[in-house]
Amino acid sequence: MIEMLGLPAASSFADDIDMVFSVIFWIVFFWFLLAEGVFFYLIFRFRKKEGVRAQYITGELKSEKRWITIPHNLILVFDVIIVIAAVKVWYTVKQDLPDAPDKQIVRIVAQQWAWTFVHPGPDGQLDTPDDIAKINELHVQVDRLHHFQLESKDVVHSFSVPVFRLKQDAIPGRVITGWFTPTKTGEYDIQCTEICGVGHALMPARIFIETADQHAAWVASNSSVSVASATVR
Repeated sequence: MIEMLGLPAASSFADDIDMVFSVIFWIVFFWFLLAEGVFFYLIFRFRKKEGVRAQYITGELKSEKRWITIPHNLILVFDVIIVIAAVKVWYTVKQDLPDAPDKQIVRIVAQQWAWTFVHPGPDGQLDTPDDIAKINELHVQVDRLHHFQLESKDVVHSFSVPVFRLKQDAIPGRVITGWFTPTKTGEYDIQCTEICGVGHALMPARIFIETADQHAAWVASNSSVSVASATVR
């Protein structure tokens, strides 16, 4: 549904998150139509009529209480469905940390009011001399697992990639590890979704999702350390 509104799903878990939103939407939409239908039916059925006196209904009779108890019990069933779906997706995205031999680790540093993204260089390892640091540019490879290490230099920020359906707060003094696997190439928005000061609206960034060849070429062209020297420990 979200993709139909113009926001593509570009991560391995984006469709699962969209599914939860769709379930919530259709359940709420069903009860909205039902409630409005009953509402207008009652307005029409018990409209003012000549010679018919109005009645005061206390709501104490069982037949009257059913208008509340039956829908309430049905809604509880739908609530359970929503909770089960949401917890399953939450665990996958937030509690699980998948691993893979070729995973890539990137560091994301938020500050007022910019993002610093530290990428591995030609040696494929973070915190080595060939690391590539970019301001407001995150470069990743499609169909490859990425772990991110999220930090904040000052206040609470929130790292959000709408096409990934990913949002994670960055908290000062903590390093928060998360993950994503991009599934579509392209250039997309990165946002801070936590008000972090007067320049909050001025810290957008871009994520570039590249093919393996494109990403390798980008790494080679942006590293100041050669591949040979980068692999020497």
